[in-house]
Amino acid sequence: QVQLQESGPGLVKPSETLSLTCTVSGGSITTTGYYWSWIRQPPGKGLEWMGANIYSGNTYYSPTLKSRTSISRDTSKNQFTLHLDSVTPEDTAVYYCAAMNWGTGTGDYWGQGTQVTVSS
Repeated sequence: QVQLQESGPGLVKPSETLSLTCTVSGGSITTTGYYWSWIRQPPGKGLEWMGANIYSGNTYYSPTLKSRTSISRDTSKNQFTLHLDSVTPEDTAVYYCAAMNWGTGTGDYWGQGTQVTVSS
């Protein structure tokens, strides 16, 4: 059973960079078949896919967030990390990491989510 766990700060100041790490167990981020993704849900809004890393290390980003987003990975720790630059209060959301199935596009495995608030 693949399990994912998000970690990082719960409070970030405006204009700073938000960094969140997803630690994966029960599976490898170098395995084909999944987009290792970051997804967020602002209060009162729907889920927003932010970007993903795949087995080869290639990354894909949402066009609306591409200029501020990067995803790195540490294969020795089986982790991938989201970096979101120049945050504003509009980036306040619950952030999830997930393993999205290549074939179906659905999230097969999800972390529990972590609340991030952007405020001074």
